[in-house]
Amino acid sequence: MILPINISSLLSNRTIENSRIEYKEGWNPEDVAHTICAFANDIDNLGGGYIIIGVKEENGMPILPVTGLDKDSIDGINKKILGISKLIEPEYSPLAEHVTFDEKDLLVIWVPGGDLRPYKSPMHLTNDKTKRSGKAYYIRKLSNSVIANSDEEKHLFDISSREPFDDRINPIAKISDFRSNLISDYLGRIDSALYMPSLTTPLPELCVNMHIAKGPPEYLRPVNVGLMFFNERPDNFFRYARIEVVDKPDPTGEGMVEKIFYGPLDAQLQNAIRYIESYVVKEMVNKLPDRPEAERTFNYPFPAIEEALSNAVYHKDYQMPEPITVTITPDRMEILSIPGPDRSISDEDLANLQMVASVNRNRRIGDFLKELKLIEGRNTGIPLMIRALKNNGSDAPIFKTDQERTYFRVIIPVHKKFLNEPEKEKTIKIRKRKAKAELRSDIIAELEKKPLSVGELSRSLGYNRTSKTVSNVINTMIGEGIVEYEHPEKKNSRNQKVRIRQ
Repeated sequence: MILPINISSLLSNRTIENSRIEYKEGWNPEDVAHTICAFANDIDNLGGGYIIIGVKEENGMPILPVTGLDKDSIDGINKKILGISKLIEPEYSPLAEHVTFDEKDLLVIWVPGGDLRPYKSPMHLTNDKTKRSGKAYYIRKLSNSVIANSDEEKHLFDISSREPFDDRINPIAKISDFRSNLISDYLGRIDSALYMPSLTTPLPELCVNMHIAKGPPEYLRPVNVGLMFFNERPDNFFRYARIEVVDKPDPTGEGMVEKIFYGPLDAQLQNAIRYIESYVVKEMVNKLPDRPEAERTFNYPFPAIEEALSNAVYHKDYQMPEPITVTITPDRMEILSIPGPDRSISDEDLANLQMVASVNRNRRIGDFLKELKLIEGRNTGIPLMIRALKNNGSDAPIFKTDQERTYFRVIIPVHKKFLNEPEKEKTIKIRKRKAKAELRSDIIAELEKKPLSVGELSRSLGYNRTSKTVSNVINTMIGEGIVEYEHPEKKNSRNQKVRIRQ
């Protein structure tokens, strides 16, 4: 079968952490059995892993160019993998694909975290009874598959009784709730070899191949993570699975603008980020007398916002009916998600801005976001956010939670240059705006809800005051007969509103 991942990304470690990939130059059934067992046990809830056969490795990294396999041997290896599957207890069947890379033949084995873990594998694969020594629970430690010690075995049993929510079957959903166009679009965006087959493969078969559906053929049901990415409105299944952005220029709420983003998790994340970039992020350019280059400063560096919001989408508990909220006030941006960080992150870690959890709440969500390059792997997102703020001359972020870890708030302070600075001290202040064609589309979307004044439209589109750009676009649209004033005879009335032309 064709796996839903790009082989080049696997070999370059751009998407999947190195600890989740095992490279083997040739076929070694015993090693493969132990590694399949370890990935299936997925003790850190990382999402299992991949075994690539036909690639040399050194210190856990692939050596390129790849050596490859004898093409005629691959069918035989596949049969032996099936035999290994029956020896693992309980039986576990990984997914394998014959791929070509740099004109060499490789075998990629995908081992998602198993539904029936914990699994154990024979310690030795041999027909010699004197060398048989029973079965053991294998787990991953760094880049190695090892036998779990007594404490690790106890932990494995504990987490195995708590299947991650994003990987559970959703009993109220149906396969028809998936949208095949969203699945194909995703596969195309990650450059998966499964893209072309997805255009003609029956939807149930495609969902099983991607591990976004489980169960027997007569009771095949979607997995939660599939509904989160491949249904237009995940909030129909997971209440308040959305992002709310609130611009609150005054503590009283006067002039407050709220924008809500729905849709598949990746779409709402990207749309919210684009909105913030267009209507919140500002740049100040100061010309300096001692050098030709101007000094550029942002109120909020975009990479810091991107990392903080992506992290919130990744780690939110989608069983809890609370949205992710982004609140912008004159002195800060706050990103709130529910619940707080895993308890493996201590209060001292939070104070030191060290955010490395030993257990992932949403391993499958993380995999999809990493494939789309919307989050960083290897726990590099928070350091990237901190570095972006430092390079911009901004203060460090503040992480807040309570003793019960019921919430997590990331506070990004506005750069001090944007705090009530007199206008005369600013050389240039630029707001990033959308193109007029995009602005027209947003105006129509707002007016379809109800008639609005030019000032109300400006604020709903993210401007702090009546925008001349918005006013000019509206006048053009009136001339084109797309919108109209409610009372054209009172054009300058303070109560005048614009509406879609009747």
